Amino acid sequence: MKKFNFRKVLDGLTASSPVIGGGGAGGSSGGGISSGGTSYPGGATGAAVTIRDLEIQESLASEHFQICKTVRHGFPYQPTALAFDPVQKILAIGTHTGAIRILGRPGVDCYCQHDSGATVLQLQFLINEGALVSACADDTLHLWNLRQKHPAILHSLKFTRERITHCHLPFQSKWLYVGTERGNTHIVNVESFILSGYVIMWNKAIELSTKTHPGPVVHLSDSPRDEGRLLIGFESGTVVLWDLRSKRVEQRCYYDEAIHSISWHHEGRTFMCSHSDGSLTLWNLKAPSKPFQIIYPHGKCLRDGKKPESCKPILKVEYKTSRNSEPFIIFSGGLSYDKACRRPSLTIMHGKSITVLEMDYPIVDFLTLCETPYPNEFQDPFAVVALLEKDLIVIDLTQSNFPIFENPYPMDVHESPVTCTAYYADCPPDLIPVLYSIGAKHKKQGYSNKEWPVTGGTWNLGTQTYPEIIITGHADGSIKFWDASAITLQMLYKLKTSKVFEKQKVGDGKQIAEIVEEDPFAIQMMCWCPESRIFCVAGVSAHVILYRFSKHEVTTEILSLEVRLQYDVEDIITPEPDSIPPFPETSSQGPSLKNQSLSGSTNTVATEGVKDNIPCLKVKSRPVRMPPGYQAELTVMLVWVDGDPPQQITSLSVCSAYGLLAFGNCNGLAVIDFIQKTVLLSMGTIDLYGSSDPYQRQPRSPRKSRQITADNFCMRGLSNFYSDSKKRIRTSYQSLTELADSPVSLELERCKSPTSDHVNGHCTSPTSQPCSSGKRLSSADATKVNRRAPGRPPFRKAQSAACMEISLPVTTEGYASRRAMLQQLHGVSIFSHDDHHSSGFTWIEKESRENSFSRSRSSSVSSIDKESKEAITALYFMETYVCKNDTTISPCLWVGTSLGMVLFITLNLPSTEEQRQTEPVMVSPSGTVLVLKGAVLTFSCLDCMGGLIRQPYEVWRDMNNVDDNEKSRKRKLVTFSPSSSQEMADHQFAVICSEKQAKVFSLPSQACLYVHNITETSFVLRADVVTLSNSICLACFCANGHIMTLSLPSLRPMLDVNYLPLTDMRIARTFCFTNGGQALYLCSPTEIQRITYSQEMCDNLQDMLGDLFTPVETPEIQNRGFLKGLFGGSGQGFDREELFGEAAAGKASKSLAQHIPGPAGIEGVKGAAGGVVGELARARIALDERGQRLGELEEKTAGMMASAEAFSKHAHELMLKYKDKKWYQF
Repeated sequence: MKKFNFRKVLDGLTASSPVIGGGGAGGSSGGGISSGGTSYPGGATGAAVTIRDLEIQESLASEHFQICKTVRHGFPYQPTALAFDPVQKILAIGTHTGAIRILGRPGVDCYCQHDSGATVLQLQFLINEGALVSACADDTLHLWNLRQKHPAILHSLKFTRERITHCHLPFQSKWLYVGTERGNTHIVNVESFILSGYVIMWNKAIELSTKTHPGPVVHLSDSPRDEGRLLIGFESGTVVLWDLRSKRVEQRCYYDEAIHSISWHHEGRTFMCSHSDGSLTLWNLKAPSKPFQIIYPHGKCLRDGKKPESCKPILKVEYKTSRNSEPFIIFSGGLSYDKACRRPSLTIMHGKSITVLEMDYPIVDFLTLCETPYPNEFQDPFAVVALLEKDLIVIDLTQSNFPIFENPYPMDVHESPVTCTAYYADCPPDLIPVLYSIGAKHKKQGYSNKEWPVTGGTWNLGTQTYPEIIITGHADGSIKFWDASAITLQMLYKLKTSKVFEKQKVGDGKQIAEIVEEDPFAIQMMCWCPESRIFCVAGVSAHVILYRFSKHEVTTEILSLEVRLQYDVEDIITPEPDSIPPFPETSSQGPSLKNQSLSGSTNTVATEGVKDNIPCLKVKSRPVRMPPGYQAELTVMLVWVDGDPPQQITSLSVCSAYGLLAFGNCNGLAVIDFIQKTVLLSMGTIDLYGSSDPYQRQPRSPRKSRQITADNFCMRGLSNFYSDSKKRIRTSYQSLTELADSPVSLELERCKSPTSDHVNGHCTSPTSQPCSSGKRLSSADATKVNRRAPGRPPFRKAQSAACMEISLPVTTEGYASRRAMLQQLHGVSIFSHDDHHSSGFTWIEKESRENSFSRSRSSSVSSIDKESKEAITALYFMETYVCKNDTTISPCLWVGTSLGMVLFITLNLPSTEEQRQTEPVMVSPSGTVLVLKGAVLTFSCLDCMGGLIRQPYEVWRDMNNVDDNEKSRKRKLVTFSPSSSQEMADHQFAVICSEKQAKVFSLPSQACLYVHNITETSFVLRADVVTLSNSICLACFCANGHIMTLSLPSLRPMLDVNYLPLTDMRIARTFCFTNGGQALYLCSPTEIQRITYSQEMCDNLQDMLGDLFTPVETPEIQNRGFLKGLFGGSGQGFDREELFGEAAAGKASKSLAQHIPGPAGIEGVKGAAGGVVGELARARIALDERGQRLGELEEKTAGMMASAEAFSKHAHELMLKYKDKKWYQF
């Protein structure tokens, strides 16, 4: 713990150069600032601070921080392989990126990754052994140890001369069969991971007369009848039954169609093959010359006995017998070619019935779950696990309609692409039960009534049980609330924002949502007050919706406000005569805009074809039935202004205690009173400064065409989330929009002075406009503006974002410019005016663009001549000292801009609750301006003891509950303002973080006490003030992958780890911190990765994770009977060790495969433990396992003795019964 004395700091640094504008328009950098370090400004500014000899204890230190991944939620991205352990009942999924997800009962979810990143081709469990074998596309086999909470590789075997195509591990065997592309079959000891000298060469498997290569090995399996016989399937259609003992071919089968898979009948006399022509063939080993049955399940039967028409390939078939019914034949594919529009399907043939189950996504793999792990018994299948490209489903085979099981895992995170996230830890404890009860009423029906069959592993709550909620916003306008407590994830409630708006009919001439052709409801920002349960969302169509939570259904009209928030620099520029577009006179346009109603009564058309006062979406005007849950109370729509579309919203904040909603974009700021449903403020950014503007802004040189505004600064769907530069990165958000325009170059001359810029913004109407009861403030008459503005290129159909190519600057210095990324993250219409930059392009046509964004200078002064607009990037409601040397605190709104400016907006609220319902709220700029480097990201306020001051809020009340009395329906406000004592109320600290630096100001003196330059060569993407271990800190995530934490208020660096390279814009858009030392981001289009930066949580993580392996006794094989065991054939006498061991088979060639010891092997364990504790732990584990095995052996011995006694008794009775009978009496 370190104590900081402000007086001593300030007095000791009086010799330093003063911080420019400690109050008023404070400077962007100050005296004493060192690169990447914390400085303590002094001089004149410090002398102005009237702070008593106050000592603040900072309890956080560097030893409280450590970063590690905790858990990964969602569906495995790009799955490629599937495996199931029928005894342990756990499921494994391999992916294209080399990841493995292992799932058990809810709460048991483990993620592990191959270091090579090679695609997982196949997975094989060592059934009930706590181990897993993975075969990867780099021709390497890996053995994973699952008897620990974090699986690790024990051994690896790298094939150097052949490519792996198929693997098979028989039940209760330690020898793994490996088929290769050359057609050879190798055998690996899974205990030592050493290759056996026993090899089945392809030329020995086929007949000598065969002139062609049989192709790669596509199937390997031992006969259920005799484990000493191995069935080898080659791609060309050749099937060989190999006798392992005699090392020769026993049977050969030939078919003229390629083989995809083979499945045995449990008796081992017949097997079934699936082929590329959509056929299934049944073979009998007694007559291998031809199949005894050929089936085309979906082929049309032709007359005259002709062969049915070919169908699509059957990629996999499983032939499972049932003791009490007909066998099941389950396969994927095989549909007729004439049904091209049919979706991927799984077909179940049971007796004479054929059921085709159509899937939403292509089938990657499927497995049949059976009652027994033994292949030579009746299988009795009860379920099918189908792994799809974007889903995992389990089908119940015990019911005739084949219902699916309700999936307990959060596999539908990506149901619609995730566009933004929010993470709230330590929420009010009643929130999760309430949301769950409301969401449970809307769950889908028709699921199987049986328990989810994947029940392996064990899991407990652990020590960390405080409530956590994750909110995801999606491209279709939906919002999902998730219970994230105790490192699990369960869906609580789903909200559809699209229900607020009218559905646009096909061919509708109004073209309301013309500028966003796909996903016009996509969520861009979310703001939630958990205490009051007020929820706000901002969408890409420049709309904001405010929701209140209610437990009662209500039918009401949705009130709507329309706001003109537009500023064009050309209002004061005289265009060149030859480039005047058909727009109104700019000289008369400015004054008229300022006097127009914010929500004009009619939609106007300035000139023919130019849109004005038109919203991008149309709110429903009729009464809407709203079920219990979140109910829309108010919508705010930004409208077109003189042919220019509204800009996307870049910041959003709500305060339930004040009843105010604020949002901003690159044009300006709007403040809404959602209690009186009025617009309080709609002002251009430049007008917020008043006379306090620190820059002498000058008009820019004239632009050649007005068209540039609409084309380059228009709202472009979700395309503003993405940009281009040097390194290409592929994203996979399906349905996200990318609009392509014709290339338009920006020819704007730079101002000579580095501090001069265009005149930006004007106030459209600073006065309030009351909303008509139950009606929209204006009715859209879009028929008047059906045509596009002259000269504007038509918007093309959006490209699927799955094909988007985005790129990020990769330099040795990291990311130097944040302009493009800011545009991509928040839809900020900020563009560099470099000569090489052109914003009209498609991602496919311009995959590689060089020098798109040049490196910007770090100071905000130099940024002003690179940006065309000053966007509002951060908003924060708070009770604090608004003006310099104020003696009392008052409500205000902090506004941060992309130029690093911080403005204070004064809020004058009515004093009583009754007056608040009727009297207007006065909103006005205060003139207070603070300055930082780079765009402002976040604010926070501390009391004079360094404690976090929370925003005031209103206690939740159900406004639709008619049973409540008048007293309970009154507003109850909770504020966190300092006490009336002079000790607590004399000053506060303002914590402000930008993309380049963090500053702590003293209020009301506005003196800058601490400055920390976070980065010079990169920029901060996300910053939050969070609580950790009963203290607070500032957490930052930079574009160069660094995660940092700074103490408060002293801004001491406590953690700086290069942890997460920014390889994808998805990470930048979805990364967020929360209290308790946790954070999350979207690591793939379908998965959420949670991490912790708390040492305490890292230490307790092992207790919170589930165990994959639990000791379970392997079920015994069923009694087959004396005669069946005698004449039915058995593999019990087959000794693989005798055949494949080094003594009999010799050693394999060293050049064929290379053995690589894994980090979890014995050497790795010794190196990691390196002491007596590790040795004792291993000895204890070994003793436990030995005791367990001895116990099992004792039980089996007792059982055998009982069986022997019973057999002796029955034999004696049988002998007595037939003792005196003659042979002819039997």
